[in-house]
Amino acid sequence: MMRSVDLLTPKPFDAAARCTIALSPHGVVHLAPANGASGELDGAIDGVVAARIERAFAGGPADGLFHLGAVEVDTALSPPFAFFRELARDFVTALAAEPDLDEGERAATIELTPKRERLEELARRAPPMRGAEYVSAELLESLWLDTQTAFRRDVARWGGSVAAYLQSKNPLWNLVGRVYFHLAENKNSTETPFAFLATYTTRVSADAKPQHRPLGRAVEESAGARDKKALLALLLPVQRASEKSALVRAMVEAGEIYHPLAWTAAEAHAFLREVPALEESGVVVRVPNWWSARRPPRVEVRVTLGTKKPPVLGADALLDFSANAALGDERLTAAELRAILKGTSGLRLVKGRWVEIDRERLQAVLDHWKQAEKSARDGLSFLEGMRLLAGAGAGAGAGADPDRSDDGRAEWSRIEAGPWLASVLDGLRSPEALAAAEPGALLHAELRPYQRTGLKWLFWLQSLGLGGCLADDMGLGKTIQVLALLLLLAKEAKEKKRPPSLLVVPASLVGNWVAEAARFAPSLALRVWHPSVMTALELADGAAVPVDRGGVELTTYGTLQRSPWMREREWDLVVLDEAQAIKNPGAKQTRAVKALRSRARLALTGTPVENSLGDLWSLFDFLSPGLLGDAKDFGRLTKELAKREQSYAPLRDLVRPYILRRLKSDKRVISDLPDKTELQTFCHLTKMQAALYAEAVDALGKKLERVDGIERRGAILAALTSFKQICNHPSHWLGDGAFDPAASGKLVRLRELCEPLAARQDKVLVFTQFREMTAPLARFLAQVFGREGLVLHGGTPVKDRKKLVDAFQSELGPPFFVLSLKAGGTGLNLTAASHVVHFDRWWNPAVEDQATDRAYRIGQKKNVLVHKLVCRGTVEERIDALVASKRTLSTEVLAGGNEVLLTEMSNEALMRIVSLDLAKATAEA
Repeated sequence: MMRSVDLLTPKPFDAAARCTIALSPHGVVHLAPANGASGELDGAIDGVVAARIERAFAGGPADGLFHLGAVEVDTALSPPFAFFRELARDFVTALAAEPDLDEGERAATIELTPKRERLEELARRAPPMRGAEYVSAELLESLWLDTQTAFRRDVARWGGSVAAYLQSKNPLWNLVGRVYFHLAENKNSTETPFAFLATYTTRVSADAKPQHRPLGRAVEESAGARDKKALLALLLPVQRASEKSALVRAMVEAGEIYHPLAWTAAEAHAFLREVPALEESGVVVRVPNWWSARRPPRVEVRVTLGTKKPPVLGADALLDFSANAALGDERLTAAELRAILKGTSGLRLVKGRWVEIDRERLQAVLDHWKQAEKSARDGLSFLEGMRLLAGAGAGAGAGADPDRSDDGRAEWSRIEAGPWLASVLDGLRSPEALAAAEPGALLHAELRPYQRTGLKWLFWLQSLGLGGCLADDMGLGKTIQVLALLLLLAKEAKEKKRPPSLLVVPASLVGNWVAEAARFAPSLALRVWHPSVMTALELADGAAVPVDRGGVELTTYGTLQRSPWMREREWDLVVLDEAQAIKNPGAKQTRAVKALRSRARLALTGTPVENSLGDLWSLFDFLSPGLLGDAKDFGRLTKELAKREQSYAPLRDLVRPYILRRLKSDKRVISDLPDKTELQTFCHLTKMQAALYAEAVDALGKKLERVDGIERRGAILAALTSFKQICNHPSHWLGDGAFDPAASGKLVRLRELCEPLAARQDKVLVFTQFREMTAPLARFLAQVFGREGLVLHGGTPVKDRKKLVDAFQSELGPPFFVLSLKAGGTGLNLTAASHVVHFDRWWNPAVEDQATDRAYRIGQKKNVLVHKLVCRGTVEERIDALVASKRTLSTEVLAGGNEVLLTEMSNEALMRIVSLDLAKATAEA
């Protein structure tokens, strides 16, 4: 038996173990073992660094973040760790630039406000990691404030000066003294249009403004007071700056650093180029607000794509292309450009604005784009245009080097969408403003506001002939949005004589799609291609079946793989459900899917695509082949992006228009959700299960012929228990203790269900009425989640139950809780779970509802999804249908009811209910 209570005490990371950093659904930054449960290992670190960071995080997430920013300043870290370090380092940098922090009271109450633009930039650059889908500017601002709180608390305990405090964290923060270098415009002189002054700050005035004095005064005062130690401390940042800057070294050696200076534009430009190095030295630099070291003001080449609508849409569209020199949004005339290229490089006054000019680079970049414009006389390919717009590298799909910094194209070019392309991308990025797409009375349901937005996005996407991914959280209604889209396309297909659409789903979801289509879109001509409804001959002869324009052909991944004719036929729209099925690019199943030919493509998944680069590439290799290049090109691109200052922002910008993801935690969505949604989750039987089930049915039939009365009643109840055990797992019935996951269709389906939950860090309750199933389920789920969970059954000591509940309810507690229905069905508050799975069925809705209400109760702030596992073609499916149709008579279905018991049915009626539909039960692909 699993000793669940032992799991309640978190175990520190082994210094040699691999760990990664993750973000929980509620925005908590935490460390986690890098076990690869969610498919990522590239964000892991190990060894001494991991142990040091783990010790910091032991004090809390904010302490861990502050440690990353203050201590691990120049440590080589993986992209996820480096991402959070950058946020924290921004805070420490801003902290170090504050004057007079050595006054203890001010240090303990410091309030630093991050810049919104910087937070949005950081959010765009978030690397693949667990919880990447939860990153936003708002969240980063919250983490910044948490880091500030951690600093206040820690510095209060320190008791000494802030300068010494920061130096104790890392020598690079050796900021003893506050020296400022000021550069300002001098508009009274054309020869020396800039002025330089070095100052130091004394105290903060009554109105909280720092008091600046010329640096030369510090020398005079220290000489008079003979306080050489204080002077050396003050000048230490200047000394460090002189080691990194030839300009500052020359000023120090000449003694000019202590006096106001009038500078030429060339001298000012040299100073501006060295601002980052000066700030790293501990000098606070103040420059005109038109200068940005990240993106200096420049005359650059403005490249415009897609001014007009191309004659052909889709990934094969050709975009018009133009390149011109520009200053900001203003295009330069030929005469203005000639004048700039004939002048000097450096800072130049152009149209009344100071800008950086590099004649050679500007000419080279302009020549490059003019040559590209000439080569693309017929237009630039849509995919190449998207890569250029995102900054993901020109020619990435053709194997070109994505790093264009060597010839200056990235720094001296601005690529923008023309009017038509901008309207297309605006529609994809902000579908709320798109024109309505309404299927009208054909859809037998009222779409919620976010679903109507999703339908508009889907309709707009396919009208452009593009591929996209609807990645809404599980339970937000991806199925009904797609059915609404298919109804709209059915009408178009008949009018425009288009071929049918193809819907590819896992075998376990065939029944769900058929049922949902019948319920919400009964007019949709849906035909199923699957062994459960067709013979092998019919499946093989599919190419000879007449095309139903406007119809939808539904098949499974396995059937598609065995049906070459599906890959030879032209389709209108191809839809993949549970698209994570193609995350392995080398699998035969994936290759079969990618060989399909269609006008547009759509993928549905509830698994975050932000978390794994490999999954992202494989998905887009289906949706828009070539957008991310081939696998080798993509590998080179991502490695290069990891080195860039802008990190993964270009990749995110590249794929963002084609992914629509809404989270249940989004306040705009959750207010529109039902509190609880119940789903029938169909499963198949493995061959072993089917054989055992058939034997049990045969044995029951023979026994019913020779028993009656109480003995007959007992035989039926025993048989029903056997059927449930066999549907759970052969080992459950055989008692051999093996519990091979592949031997049970329910475990296969449970894995499919829980893998996305593990990736999203959602928590789940799993109920079974059999105590002996709790341990096997816990072992299985520990493999799926990569972490151990909790178990509660009748044998769990009462004194331990509260500890188990408290552990599960904690934000970073165990991800799953396996409970026996009787022991855990009442009296527990488990609102940390947003998913409930009934692994086997009590067949009494009142009992199951009581168990579900462990999660769906007061205090629950999330929509609760209830998954009821049902084996198709068995007694489980038939009784489930009976319960659904006779909900008010639920207590009559099984023993314990008081009216219509299964044990009182005739032998013929009972055998019809328990019989095995072999084709339906075992069609697993």
